[in-house]
Amino acid sequence: MMVSFFDQFASPSYLGIPLIAIAIALPWILYPTPSSRWINNRLITLQGWFINRFTNQLMLPLNVGGHKWALLLASLMIFLITINMLGLLPYTFTPTTQLSLNMGFAVPLWLATVIIGMRNQPTIALGHLLPEGTPILLIPVLIIIETISLFIRPLALGVRLTANLTAGHLLIQLIATAVFVLMPMMPTVAILTATVLFLLTLLEVAVAMIQAYVFVLLLSLYLQENV
Repeated sequence: MMVSFFDQFASPSYLGIPLIAIAIALPWILYPTPSSRWINNRLITLQGWFINRFTNQLMLPLNVGGHKWALLLASLMIFLITINMLGLLPYTFTPTTQLSLNMGFAVPLWLATVIIGMRNQPTIALGHLLPEGTPILLIPVLIIIETISLFIRPLALGVRLTANLTAGHLLIQLIATAVFVLMPMMPTVAILTATVLFLLTLLEVAVAMIQAYVFVLLLSLYLQENV
């Protein structure tokens, strides 16, 4: 039976029941629950240090009003990193390769930043659609362009995350298939290809973390414009 390379991106199901909900909820179980003790083990200490450092770095350019988003953005960052990293394991499903899931994260959060800007500072929020000093003849054109660019933001967030992870998974599968095909015929070439596969896997680990960080960072920049 011929198996398509894109079958790995199909949502798994068991007895007709989609398992994507389990794939989304399971990563939270892997993290230890912080206790009220003054002295914790090394894992909880490292986890707390990472979350604090990331939150401080993310909230640095925002004013006090934007700090209310710290818990949401930090949780989203950890969630995306965990799902992306678990998706690199063999025989696993990566929910973030689904554009519908990424858009489900991007659209509500982007819309919330826009609504906050329109409610708190409507003049400044609308002023972003027209740069200062624009010639009169270009005003209608620039307003249309800036409005389109504003509505493209959530689409860019979702497509960027989906495309990067999908491309990485496809490359890993293609090169792994080449290693198995070349092993009986040209062992030397197969070993070199396996080395490339190992380096590509390391690159994908970095991409999985970077793309999660970029997703949350761009959301924080959109929030910074409207807070």
